Amino acid sequence: MSQRLDRIFAALSDPTRRAILTMLLEDDMAVTDVAEPFDMSLAAISKHLALLTKAGLISQEKRGRVKWCKLEPDALREASIWMQGFGQFEPVNLDAFEAFLARELAD
Repeated sequence: MSQRLDRIFAALSDPTRRAILTMLLEDDMAVTDVAEPFDMSLAAISKHLALLTKAGLISQEKRGRVKWCKLEPDALREASIWMQGFGQFEPVNLDAFEAFLARELAD
């Protein structure tokens, strides 16, 4: 699980890859369509897509002569479950905590 999470978070760390995922929320896209809004080479976009594929966030398939990208709907489930584990604690009100400490230390 740890290596998979590492790959997912590494893939999400780049703004270009996050933008690609956002684009794929709409529908499957051809690689050339994915590359269109970015000011980088098709080879660079292909490297981003390969990282997203390796992380399991997208899949790619060839349809005829065109390579298509598809968002994997359950790909972020594992990362989401891991992150939700940190939400089990109440958020700390730092101002109230500081006031509490000041009262305790004054006594």
